[in-house]
Amino acid sequence: MNALRNFLDNVKPKFQEGGKFAKFRSTFGAFETFLFTPNETNKCGVHVRDAVDLKRTMIVVVLALVPALLFGMYNTGYQHFRMTGELADVTFWQIFFKGFLAVLPIIVVSYVVGLAIEFASAQMRGHEVNEGFLVSGMLIPLVMPADVPLWMVGVATAFAVIFGKEVYGGTGMNFWNPALLARVFLFFAYPTKMSGETAWYYNYSSEVAVDGFSGATPLALANGGHYTAFSDAFFGLIPGSIGETSAVAILIGAFILLYTGVASWKTMISVFVGGIAMGWLFNQIGSADNAMAQLPWYNHLVYGGFCFGAVFMATDPVTSARTEGGKFIYGFLIGAMAIVIRVLNPGFPEGMMLAILLMNTFAPLIDHFFVQANINRRKKRLTIKA
Repeated sequence: MNALRNFLDNVKPKFQEGGKFAKFRSTFGAFETFLFTPNETNKCGVHVRDAVDLKRTMIVVVLALVPALLFGMYNTGYQHFRMTGELADVTFWQIFFKGFLAVLPIIVVSYVVGLAIEFASAQMRGHEVNEGFLVSGMLIPLVMPADVPLWMVGVATAFAVIFGKEVYGGTGMNFWNPALLARVFLFFAYPTKMSGETAWYYNYSSEVAVDGFSGATPLALANGGHYTAFSDAFFGLIPGSIGETSAVAILIGAFILLYTGVASWKTMISVFVGGIAMGWLFNQIGSADNAMAQLPWYNHLVYGGFCFGAVFMATDPVTSARTEGGKFIYGFLIGAMAIVIRVLNPGFPEGMMLAILLMNTFAPLIDHFFVQANINRRKKRLTIKA
């Protein structure tokens, strides 16, 4: 490591102002800070800081995503061999490797396209390259179907980074979750690749499904009145987006985020409370002809992207509410709205992504009301004392 540090120190002057490669200063700085902790200090004022910077925060989130990623790889291979009727003839590692080969290219395309745009944007603006896409680059593949074409992943990633982040100033300035924007873009632009029974099976077009095979997701089945068992959806060996099927793997990630303090428990718990409340309400008053209204409330929590969205999307510190009281309202409305969309609009059974993006839009307004209420309360207290 000392040799690498010495090499970077020797070439660094060439990338600083007046150097031969000064225009690539942002790119050099990104690689240097990725390899080593920055040695810069504050130039003025007094600040109290801990050791958790943006890079460490992003890495913790990526680590929390690893259980969902690994299970998603296995489940991708599992669903492939289930479709072809070869499941009894393959080993655990053959299943995992098949899924690994399917998921890895999606991750590579997501990172290559997203980071290229981020680096180019930083160079044009003369800004530092932020670490925000470390998380978005992993989230985008996990919310995609296993058989999504790679060029679609690239287009969706470019759309999300450019119109979801860079036009607002980059990491920390966006008010919509970029990963969800990528999924929503594909959902509306290429709906046949994001729904139906064929989208969730890797290499489906070149394989022949066994007779009687059904590839419908639990949400699609629930719309027809057929409910997947809670245990099956909880453990996750079911069709669905790569990282969204296993509640067990997602909850392991939730524990990591909460234990390290990276995610807000107020937001996360409120999403589940909102989903439970609205699901129970529909169970009580919903029409008997509406299969989604009669879906047991606890099944809503493990179907589709509800659990994944509650843990990894709703808790995004940039796009969520930031006031402590606002987090409760923000999370509750996400959970409730997701169930409302699922039940009342059969065309959008996966209501979680739309609910989160909607509340991303209103998060600043929620914070405004709470901040203003605090100001008014303090003014009233000051007036009474005076």
